[in-house]
Amino acid sequence: MELNLKNPLAFFDLETTGINIAQDRIVELAILKVMPNGVLEKMHHLINPTIPIPEESAMIHGIRDEDVKDKPTFKTLAKSVAKFLEGADLAGFNHVRFDIPLLVEEFLRAGVDFEVGNRKLVDAQKIFFMMEKRTLTAAYQFYCNKELEGAHGAMADTEATYEVLKAQLDKYNGQSVEDIGGNVIAKIENDMASLHQLVGSNMVDLGGRFVFNDKGIEVFNFGKHKGKPVTEVLEKERGYYDWMMQGDFPLDTKRKLTQIKLKGFKMG
Repeated sequence: MELNLKNPLAFFDLETTGINIAQDRIVELAILKVMPNGVLEKMHHLINPTIPIPEESAMIHGIRDEDVKDKPTFKTLAKSVAKFLEGADLAGFNHVRFDIPLLVEEFLRAGVDFEVGNRKLVDAQKIFFMMEKRTLTAAYQFYCNKELEGAHGAMADTEATYEVLKAQLDKYNGQSVEDIGGNVIAKIENDMASLHQLVGSNMVDLGGRFVFNDKGIEVFNFGKHKGKPVTEVLEKERGYYDWMMQGDFPLDTKRKLTQIKLKGFKMG
């Protein structure tokens, strides 16, 4: 089944120096952009992360310091990557909690304000786990009946995810997703807005430190203030804002915190 698109849909995958969003860097970026007319456009870069690549990470993706020492940094590529992604929704395999936050973090370090709030986010892993509960290699075998050669290579993983999503829609289009009580919580349809809902529409920041409650109010999603409105906490505990801004939180989280604080001032 071909994808029903209103906007371009950019499948992407990152290989990185590690899994710390605030500290680690991208070493490989692959993007497969599917246009509404079905045309495919690709972008692929090996990237100098400007920090050493730990051996434990290199053992996973096979990229070592000597492979990227003469490659461009993300900062030099940032504007061209942002241009390539302009107007596109984002798709990947388990990318909402890691790949997207890390990509945004790299953009912010490079001085490029890359927003995802106006984009649909589609996660093929979310559908897979809801319906079958496995990994990308298993998903590729299950849905496409193919062996995933070159797993943990960014472009191989990206192209496999594109094929998996199309096969998922062939298999599940029109089916409902139920919780353990038998209540319908979502419906899988060949529509990016519907698939975006599977990812979860209550996110405020990409790190998941803030979420919208059932009244549409931003609340903390961690720590001693979990569930409390952010503006209320910042009003009562003035030092909490400074603590977070000085802490080891992703730049996107700090940016959203500042936006919420400024919005509170305007409302007051």
